[in-house]
Amino acid sequence: MSKRVLLTGIGGFIGSHCLSHFLVNTDWEIIGIDSWRHKGISERLTDSEHYQKHKDRVTIYTHDLSAPLSDILIDKIGHIDYVVNFASDSHVDRSIANPVPFVLNNVNVALNMLEYARTVKPEKFIQISTDEVYGATDGKATHPEWAAILPSNPYSASKACQEAIAISYWRTYGVPLIITNIMNTAGEYQSSEKYVPMVIKKILNGEKVQVHYDPKSGEPGSRFWLHARNTSDAILFLLKNVKAPQFPDVDRPERFNIVGEKRISNLDIAKLIADVMGKPLDYELVDAHSSRPGHDPHYGLCGKKLESYGYKFPVNLLESMRKMVEWTLKNPRWLK
Repeated sequence: MSKRVLLTGIGGFIGSHCLSHFLVNTDWEIIGIDSWRHKGISERLTDSEHYQKHKDRVTIYTHDLSAPLSDILIDKIGHIDYVVNFASDSHVDRSIANPVPFVLNNVNVALNMLEYARTVKPEKFIQISTDEVYGATDGKATHPEWAAILPSNPYSASKACQEAIAISYWRTYGVPLIITNIMNTAGEYQSSEKYVPMVIKKILNGEKVQVHYDPKSGEPGSRFWLHARNTSDAILFLLKNVKAPQFPDVDRPERFNIVGEKRISNLDIAKLIADVMGKPLDYELVDAHSSRPGHDPHYGLCGKKLESYGYKFPVNLLESMRKMVEWTLKNPRWLK
């Protein structure tokens, strides 16, 4: 039987990629919610060939999830098997510049979706979270699932809050929770304030690229990078293959790290982008602490748990980076 899936933040970068991936790889009916007031962009959907081909399976409702879903909207949405809660403000710099509304928004989004799940009782509820809740690494070690939570900025703190509230709803109300902590994701249709499109834009304009470095070691910061298709594919794998155990059968819900194939420095990513573009890279190393208080030079998650389930990402880093750079060069309006 075909499933009915609710994607929040469907007009966001990863949410829109997940929509396309689900449309291509399942026969599921997709219900989407977006406020279009934050970073959701309708063209991420309308410009997608997959959405245009399968839009008869998609229903989208406009609603700001910082407010509860009304009984009327819940009735319109109807039966839901799976919920994937993408909706959140996600830009670190904005969280630092104006933390109170940023944190309140993300906390309220989680609360209202968990209240919704408490009412409609889906089969699974995936709370999308970030590697940043665990804080920095030394550039070599990686955090396993359930490592200590040590957020470094208001954004990561707000995501840690979402996780904590979700865990409480899992234990108290039986919400069938799976938490995913996802490493840095890049791809087509991404906001130009994010690192990869920002680097593309600066190289195109002949501008100097600022690369954050670790002032203790003098080395550039590093991350594990994912293409949005890999992120979406991993989420689909979890929905299809992983059960959401309940308390008191276990003492905590399921949690999976979604990690790129290898750690790569921010400088090497910029060099890779420049190489794909066939242009020189003009860059400078900068101490991010001066412009981004609490910056973590290195992030890293351990992906062995997901691998142990037999999962493999469909595209590799070089292939996905080349694809997104070439697409962006053909669609420069997304760099504005």
